[in-house]
Amino acid sequence: MPDDKLRAGVVGVGHLGRHHARVYSELENARLAAVADTDVKQGKKIAEKFGAEFFEDYRRMIGRVDAVSVVTPTETHFSIAKDFLSERVNTLVEKPITNEPGPAQELIDISDRTGAVLQVGHIERYNAAVKKAREYIKDPRFIEVNRLSRFPARSLDIGVVLDLMIHDIDIILSFVASPVQKIDAIGASVFSKNEDIANCRIMFANGCVANITASRISYKSERKFRVFESDTYLSLDYEKQDFTVYRKKAPRIQSPGDVERIAPSIEKTEPLKEELKDFVRCVKEKTAPTVSGRHGLSALKLALDIAGRI
Repeated sequence: MPDDKLRAGVVGVGHLGRHHARVYSELENARLAAVADTDVKQGKKIAEKFGAEFFEDYRRMIGRVDAVSVVTPTETHFSIAKDFLSERVNTLVEKPITNEPGPAQELIDISDRTGAVLQVGHIERYNAAVKKAREYIKDPRFIEVNRLSRFPARSLDIGVVLDLMIHDIDIILSFVASPVQKIDAIGASVFSKNEDIANCRIMFANGCVANITASRISYKSERKFRVFESDTYLSLDYEKQDFTVYRKKAPRIQSPGDVERIAPSIEKTEPLKEELKDFVRCVKEKTAPTVSGRHGLSALKLALDIAGRI
């Protein structure tokens, strides 16, 4: 790269994309060079705010950026990411990677051929509590997840499984190294044409079971992840970025004193900033991202399997 600061771009600067633009403008080793949006007023506003060029047609960014975030509706991810990757522009695609496995695999193949980094925006991988949990979670036997949010009035082109549950699907797949054996799922459409609330039970070949509930029609926000092992219970709160471990100290529990409580010190961070720092690092150092296209494809396949049973 001719400049020691990576030239970053963002396609789609709406609810989430504007934060991608902000973070790129804050990073020490990157600068926001360009943004694109079909909403000219919004696009120009963000470009002016962060000192970037604005383009109504994202293709005009090619040659002006070294890396780009694609933060647009899911149905457009494939065509936009393909255009950039084919021109060797390193690309971060917001989750889900695409709306079908075939196009996702094509993006992976293009990335492999051109050498451009393909990263998928599964942001919870960069949650400080999740990163800390990796030091303690060893052999999950049962996992319970609740992800509840208010009705967003956005991302309604997909259901709650692809919109919200896919975060937890990706995290679970990263913790449980075993094939999926069986899935039970139920859900309902309430405020949109797609499912707005869903529950699934995933059984893995190694005996681990995961029970996941996701809702975008709740009056409260909750994002909790609990793991049960043979002698340990681990509780993680995504929102608060805290994590607690309860571990059996004696062969037989006779009093509360026989249970050790560990509350590791966690330095809270902005997950999006950590994600984009990692993306920039991968581009500069030519290393594989924490969440690759293949990880994104695995999460997508399982999410589609679950959604297809509702």
